[in-house]
Order: sequence, then C-alpha cells, then structure tokens
Amino acid sequence: MKAIVVSRRGGPEVLEYVDVPDPAPGPLQAVVQVKAIGVNYRDIYARSDTAPAPLSATGFPEVPPFIPGVEAAGVVVQVGSKVSEVAVGDLVAYYYNNTPDEANAAVPSGIRQMRSSYAEQVVVPAWRLAKVPPGVGAETAAAVITQGMTAHFLSHTIYPLKRGDTALVHAGAGGVGLLLIQMAKRRGARVIATTSTEEKARIAREAGADETILYTKQDFEAEAKRLTDGAGVNVVYDSVGLATFQKSMACLARRGHLVSYGHASGHPPPVPVAAINRASLFVTSPRLDHYTATRKEVLQRAGDVLEGVRSGKLKVRIHGRFPLRDAAEAHRLLEGRGVIGKLVLIP
Repeated sequence: MKAIVVSRRGGPEVLEYVDVPDPAPGPLQAVVQVKAIGVNYRDIYARSDTAPAPLSATGFPEVPPFIPGVEAAGVVVQVGSKVSEVAVGDLVAYYYNNTPDEANAAVPSGIRQMRSSYAEQVVVPAWRLAKVPPGVGAETAAAVITQGMTAHFLSHTIYPLKRGDTALVHAGAGGVGLLLIQMAKRRGARVIATTSTEEKARIAREAGADETILYTKQDFEAEAKRLTDGAGVNVVYDSVGLATFQKSMACLARRGHLVSYGHASGHPPPVPVAAINRASLFVTSPRLDHYTATRKEVLQRAGDVLEGVRSGKLKVRIHGRFPLRDAAEAHRLLEGRGVIGKLVLIP
C-alpha cells in the first residue's frame, strides 16, 4: 500500500509518499481502508519536532521512521479474532493518539504504524472506532472526528456550558473554535470569539458567535470586560497558550474557569496559587486522550458529534482537499495560518 512516511524530522519536504507493507490486525484490532484523512497541527509537530511540549509527553512517535496522523475515516476490511465492536463493511471514523510506548513498538517493516492515518490502510484498536451514520460522508467524518470530540469534551465535561453562561473562545474561526461556538450556542450560552481578521470574525459570527473581538486591533481583555459590564466571563477556552494566558485569566468572573487546551504560542508560565485565589478561579489543561479513554466515552462523544452533523445542527467547514501524495502541500498551507476550517487528504 501507499503511505506517507517521515524518515527524518524537518519541513514538509520530509513527507515521503512510498510503498509500505499492508497492515494486519491483532486479535483486538481492525484494518480500515482509508477514504479520508484529517490534517492537524499535531501532525506538523510530529513531523518537525516543534511541539510546544516534549514529543515524549504528547504521544508522538519519538524516533522516525513513522507514518503520521491521528484521525481518518474509512471502511473496515479486516477484523481481529476477538473484535466485536465493528464488522467488515462498516464505515468508521477514529481519533487515536496512542502512548509513546505504543508508538515506538517494533514492527516487522521497521515503520511505526500505530497511531497513524496517512496511509491507504491503517490498523486501529477496534474499541476506538466509531460507526459513521448514514448521511455523513467519509470526508466530513474525517474532518470532524478529532476537533468535534475536542469541542465536545470541553463544552460538555470540562466546563459544562449552560444557559446564562458567557464563554470567551479564542481562535474562533479555527476548526475547534467554530465547533465550540456551535456547541456553546446549542447549550444556551453567550459566546464572545476572538479572531485575527474581519473575515474570520464574519465566519465566527456565522457559526453563532454573539460578539467578536479583533485581537490584532483590540485588547481582548478590555473588550471582554466591557462586553460583560466589568463582570468577566464564566469560561475561557484558550488554544493559544503563552501569548494569551495571563489576559485570559484576567478576563474571568469569580469562580471562572480557564481551560487551556492548546499551546500554539508556547506553554504558559506556572500559575501562583494567589492568582487563582483572588477570584476563586479554576485553571485546567485537559487532553482529549484522557477524555476518550474508554469505549463508552468514544461512543458518547463521537456519537453526539456525528449525529449533530447528520441532523444538520453541527456544520463542518472543509477548507481544502489534497491527494495523499500531496500531503506536503497541505502542511505548507496549514503552517501558513490561512486555513479556515479543516484540510483533508484523500488516498
């Protein structure tokens, strides 16, 4: 089969389109014929070794060669002897960011294929596979499964939004941001979204944002306080990290929650207890891996997200599609920060 292999760290040019052995399932695994692959920033971090945290702490394979990627959708073509969760012929989607030990497990080909998606076929623990409902295509499922489950656990579990809440969503026109806005509005919350351009602000408002802050021209802390009559917001969903962390915390109302779920600008500094105590604040930095750790959680989150897409209540924005062989072009586009929505690779 064909796959993208990273044999050395570097720029997009290290993404090689090569032949690799077909995967075979273990007793609890399934082989999926991939129809569409979601492209994520974590794929860039894994390729380039530029993650804001050590790769060994984030589940990325530490030693090339490996096949990158954490999400895809496709059709089950083989199942292991003990698999009961899915059957051959099922259209499924998955997110899989395994542990470093799994990622570095020896395989006959020498290429680490666990926790991968940039390939014509992948082998995945069957319990991680979510069936895609009729009416939802493979491209849409691949585009939404990771970011959708991220938005879901942030808005339903980490800080369960409710009517009367005000949420500040950073990067409101990003993949997770657009889904967070939609989920927040479905739960009755007021949403203030930050964006870098007027065009992105328009897209965030189309997704449901009540107000937008152009952080390149406005002080988002001052604006958030102005929009809440000085009270502050109940929760900040912050994927930016270092550049926004201190002001995000200053935006919070009493008993507010700062949810730091991404660190695109670097890891925030340590937080003094006194800074939290001043308004009885909560600060957390959760990972999707820890909130999709069981079959029950996968089915609940993926089921809610995919049903939302099927019913039309959740809109998925696909920015562009690339053949798998052109994965390097997709990475260049994503690194250019001009993507609104999701990029998808097609084997």
